[in-house]
This record gives sequence, C-alpha cells and structure tokens, in this order.
Amino acid sequence: MEESKLLLGSHLSLTAPDFYLGTCQRAAALGENTFMFYTGAPQNTRRTPLKDLCIPEGRAFLKENGFDERKIVVHAPYIINLANAADPSVRSLALSFLSEEIRRVSGFGLSLLVLHPGSAVNGTVEESLDNVASALNEILSHDETNVTICLETMAGKGHELGRTFEELAVIIDKVEKKDRLGVCLDTCHLNDAGYDVADIGSILTHFDETIGLSRLKVLHLNDSKNEKGSHKDRHENIGYGTIGFETLARWASEPRLAAIPKILETPAVGDVLPYEKEIAMLRNGHFDSKWRDSLL
Repeated sequence: MEESKLLLGSHLSLTAPDFYLGTCQRAAALGENTFMFYTGAPQNTRRTPLKDLCIPEGRAFLKENGFDERKIVVHAPYIINLANAADPSVRSLALSFLSEEIRRVSGFGLSLLVLHPGSAVNGTVEESLDNVASALNEILSHDETNVTICLETMAGKGHELGRTFEELAVIIDKVEKKDRLGVCLDTCHLNDAGYDVADIGSILTHFDETIGLSRLKVLHLNDSKNEKGSHKDRHENIGYGTIGFETLARWASEPRLAAIPKILETPAVGDVLPYEKEIAMLRNGHFDSKWRDSLL
C-alpha cells in the first residue's frame, strides 16, 4: 500500500478558541489524514453548543485539504455505561446523553462514533450484554441520523464488556437496527485481552467468522505496556511496548483494512504529543529507536 494512502491519525483535543477548526488544522500539521476527538469533556455531561464550535470553518478546511469526513471519528464519553440498569435514573441519563452525543456527531457532518460497551457492575455478563443491547434498541428506535455506533474491543479490565469478539456479537445480534452498528478494534486492548496481535490473519479470520469484516469501521493503533492477557489496558508509544513496531506497521498497512481509519492513542512524551513522529514511522515502515529521545 502506498504510504500516502494509509489512513493514519490520532486522538486530538477540541479546545477554545478555534475548537473544531483548530483540531482539523492540528491534524493536518501532524501529517494526519484522519483523526478522532471528543465533542466535549469525556468525564462529564457539560457540552459547548455546536454553533460555538467553529464547525463550518473546520469542515471547509477539511474539504480544502483533502480529508474524507466519512473517515473522521468521534469517541463517546467513557462515563456512559449502558450495561448498568440497576438505577433507572442513572440509566435514563446514560441513554439521553448518548442520544445527544449521536446528534452532535451528526452536527459535525460525521458518521463514526466509538463507544465502550460498558461494565457489568450490577449483574452477570449475560445480563449486562442484554442491558447494552436493550439501551441501543431504545436509542436507535428514535434516532434519525446516519451515525454508526462502533463498539470497541476492550482489555477486560475489571468487569469490562467487549473483551472477546463473541461478547460484541451477542450485543449486535440483539440489536434490531444492525445496520447502525460497527466495531472498533484496539490493538492494545486485543493484546491485553489475550489475543495474539502478531497473528493478524487469524484475528481477522476469527473476527470475520464471529462478527463480519464489513462491521469493522475503526482501528485504534496502540502499543501496550503489558504482556498478552494482562487485562490491564495501558497504552504505550509505538515500538516501545510488548506488541512492537513491526506488528503495528503490519496492522497499519494490512490491505483488508485499507479503507479503515487508524487512530493512535499513545501517551505524550513529557509534554510533547508523539503522533507526528509515530505516524511518519508507520508511513515509511522504518522504526527509529531514538525517536522518543528527540522529543525530550
């Protein structure tokens, strides 16, 4: 695959005063042709109105610079837990908040929303998977956008759902509007959940047989601080973790994933974002063992 054709980007912030325009400009400056962001703080429900987020200016910039809006990703706030149905008021808030987030994604002109499936805090895994599917059915029954909800594979930390493809398949099978669901694979999460991330062929075959490759919409490209099966979910910079640069570069250039945006969520080096260096290495397929030192 040609280097320039690789869909590579990172998780960027949405900050004042330029908000979306500034995020788009930052992505381009880092050599990215896709990116991911939150529409507001991930740890609370406070949201700046769409009209104040410089969205028309950002969309114009994307068009002028050759970005494909269909490949830009939004991440849902991680405080949403659709698996928890014990407290009706908490569940009602989660449903209304996610419904509003979906509308906000559409308001940016985008259509990919990554969502953590949730955590089984008040029931069995089976009951919790049912709760997630039930919540998605309720939300999608009145939603009129074209936003695809991409359930993310998780590391299995604590009571997290989505540690296996089979768990995600259970949710998808129980959702009526299946055309509104996709999946986001995370290489760090897969590794920490116990998958052999180096065996890309076997993972994609298993995914295809369990869920279907047509549902794979986003790839989070992260190294891991931990060994396979640790269930810890700690991201590491590209090439400095237990997955390694060679494997991650093969994920980036895998032909079956050519149309899928690949998003880095790797830690800062000191106070410096690492994405420009990491993306450049993934594009040229060469690992510079000293790259982090150059940022310090």
